[in-house]
Amino acid sequence: MSDATRTRHRTVKVNGLDIFYREAGPEGAPAVLLLHGFPTSSQMFRNLIPALADSYRVVAPDYPGYGHSAMPPREEFAYTFDNVAGVIDAFTERVGLARYALYVQDYGAPVGYRLASRHPERVTAIVVQNGNAYDEGLDNEFWKPIKAYWAEPDSREKREALRGLLTYDATRWQYTDGVPDPERVSPDGAAHDQFLLDRPGNDEIQLDMFLSYGSNPPLYPGWQEYFRTHQPPMLIAWGKNDQIFPAAGAEPYRRDLKTLEYHLLDAGHFALESKGEEIAGLMRDFLGRHVSGS
Repeated sequence: MSDATRTRHRTVKVNGLDIFYREAGPEGAPAVLLLHGFPTSSQMFRNLIPALADSYRVVAPDYPGYGHSAMPPREEFAYTFDNVAGVIDAFTERVGLARYALYVQDYGAPVGYRLASRHPERVTAIVVQNGNAYDEGLDNEFWKPIKAYWAEPDSREKREALRGLLTYDATRWQYTDGVPDPERVSPDGAAHDQFLLDRPGNDEIQLDMFLSYGSNPPLYPGWQEYFRTHQPPMLIAWGKNDQIFPAAGAEPYRRDLKTLEYHLLDAGHFALESKGEEIAGLMRDFLGRHVSGS
């Protein structure tokens, strides 16, 4: 392993906040920006980064309130997808990502699609792993209590009903549900995530983000128009057994993207945990044809 491909663990000041990120790869290589989901952080990409770093500059930040980034009090920072996307947008400029391919998963999709629709000229390609942009992807049992909170945002009862999603059992479930062989999934990822979720005050931050997720569906038509107008090359690598973002949310991308490669994997929500090598291979092939040299 060359020095350039070793993962570096860095922190940079963005809008007054310390934003932690992992980076590897040659500085002048085509860039890939990895955007994590809930309840995790850039640690979800710990194995993907070195698998790409010989050919790409790979950058994976932690959002405010996640991972090793700053966790300002809710009174000082509103935990909304608009604000998080704003920080990550400024982060890309701070670390010199003028053009980049996006990898979006879970929360990474509404963050990444805000960036892409705001700066379409910067996005060279998109890899979607269980990241939603269509109403069909939210029409399942998992979202019913969250939608009930969106409908009554002032309801303490509706907010408290979601607290069970912040337990270790719920976190571990996200890692193992839908995985044909759960013994292949290390418990380390869930334990790492839960340690950070259990920090004092982080539970209220996560409940704020559940509420803010309701700001995303109204933006879906605009994101879909971005797809149709700008036609970014897209790779779908979707865990088809995910009960949070089921495969029904993957299918509609076919309507809007002309250059689309579509793979439903026998995996769950965190498909990288059990299908990491396969996803890395799909990405290397896809990016090699659509991004290298861009």
